[in-house]
Amino acid sequence: IKEKFIEHYSNAVTELNYKNDFELLIAIILSAQCTDKRVNIITPALFDKYPNSTILSNANIDDVKKLLNTCSFFNNKAINIIKMAKRVVDEFNNKIPHNTKDLMTLAGVGNKTANVFMIEAEGANLMAVDTHVFRVSHRLGLSDAKTVGKTEEQLVKKLKDDLHIFHQSMVLFGRYICKAVSPDCDKCFTYSFCIT
Repeated sequence: IKEKFIEHYSNAVTELNYKNDFELLIAIILSAQCTDKRVNIITPALFDKYPNSTILSNANIDDVKKLLNTCSFFNNKAINIIKMAKRVVDEFNNKIPHNTKDLMTLAGVGNKTANVFMIEAEGANLMAVDTHVFRVSHRLGLSDAKTVGKTEEQLVKKLKDDLHIFHQSMVLFGRYICKAVSPDCDKCFTYSFCIT
């Protein structure tokens, strides 16, 4: 399974649009329970008005909410990205940290978001389990865990390395082939391993 994913998706990267660490982290925060496509529609105006942590840290919350209002949970996300920017300015010398522990001290950044950032920014050997990874790993019998955290543990233990490629490939595979509803089994290159 691992070989097939790496073969088909060795150059896979996020579909989120960004130019720097600041934009990448915000895009990942916004993508929680929201499609990358929607995030890419929202972020150009957001980044145009708030191009860095310093400017965003001083933003008016209502102005930010207006820019995010087509994103799921936009109220909380607006609050979080402003708090995140303030902490980046105050604690990290205006630079997005490049380690999971520090990232997780930022508002709106949990384990999954931190791992996705590190995978994209550093090619880190980490696994992040979103809805696509969770579904695909269970359909292929790579995990039988009931939670995201336990699923991540099982995948890391079984796959060991190239996790950054495997994470992104499972996201794309789940988004376009192994969909939640009406999976495109004719295009599946791992169909023989599917247990559903």
